[in-house]
Amino acid sequence: MTPPLAERLLHTIRQDVQSMHAYAIQPSAGLIKLDAMENPFTLPPELQRELGERLAKVAINRYPAASSAAVIERLMAFAQVPSGCRVMLGNGSDELIDILSVACDRPGATVLAPLPGFVMYEMSARLRGLAFVGVPLTPAFELDEAAMLAAIERHRPALTYIAYPNNPTANLFDDAVIDRIVAAVGAQRGLVVFDEAYQPFASRSRMASLARHDHVLVMRTLSKFGLAGVRLGYLCGAAALIDEVEKVRPPYNVSVLNAEATLFALDHADEYARQAALLRAERDRLQAALRALPGVTPFPSEANMILVRVPDSQRAFDGMKQRGVLVKHIAGLHPLLANCLRLTVGAPGENDAMMAALKASL
Repeated sequence: MTPPLAERLLHTIRQDVQSMHAYAIQPSAGLIKLDAMENPFTLPPELQRELGERLAKVAINRYPAASSAAVIERLMAFAQVPSGCRVMLGNGSDELIDILSVACDRPGATVLAPLPGFVMYEMSARLRGLAFVGVPLTPAFELDEAAMLAAIERHRPALTYIAYPNNPTANLFDDAVIDRIVAAVGAQRGLVVFDEAYQPFASRSRMASLARHDHVLVMRTLSKFGLAGVRLGYLCGAAALIDEVEKVRPPYNVSVLNAEATLFALDHADEYARQAALLRAERDRLQAALRALPGVTPFPSEANMILVRVPDSQRAFDGMKQRGVLVKHIAGLHPLLANCLRLTVGAPGENDAMMAALKASL
């Protein structure tokens, strides 16, 4: 007799996987979507036509080796990657995080990151068999230097992730504290990965530190640049280090269509820079409006999102959704995020609707 599927799953799927929750993506049909830090702007019609013409000429019958090489060359110049460093491409930052977990999966290896932070650091580590250590931020969402240094000394992490700016708190951490953490990880022979997913909206970057530290990597994505649907991430670091990590990258992991769309975007970087400038201005306008709301506390942001604390986050989230605006309710992700919502900075009209929905839902 064939066993039922439930019994089969019990005997074939890893127990830790059965105990996990899948990465949650909220249904957004019919709603103003301000929950995922996407660029809200489409391309002008003339650029849409140009992109379509370029993609139509792509040799989709060929593997993407040459196109990936062209993207790497362009990104090296665009991101001002220091001399002596290399770039590796990923199908978004998520794949790069997983590749790093595979490359560093030695017996007893540990991944360390501040919490709250991007959930994929922990998820990737655990799925690949590495231990994960989360170090809580301070109540002001700053790095707890003493706790971080103590955790580095105790666990000697192979990988230490620092999101810069951080997700979901949207702030940049103190650079002097970061420098001491980088030195401590280096002394333990580990690697530091700066996740700069929100770099287009931030006032500072750690890219230049690659010239000073061969154990530091900088990871970026074009998702926040305006290509979330393209799925293109890149990892920058010392050439010898990237060469080793590259060995576990799946062959042809970036499609020719993704590569061509990236080259197109870099050709029109001025348009995306214009969009980013508008979003930064909208972020400042939203911050001022949020500060004027009784009982609402917006936190500093260097990203295209704003973390806010409200008196009753579930009531506010439900009320905003009923009024057609979808944001992210993150109060359950970590105790430090009690009664917090994460608001994506959208286009001006979307932001007006979001503020009206929030006011009505408090």
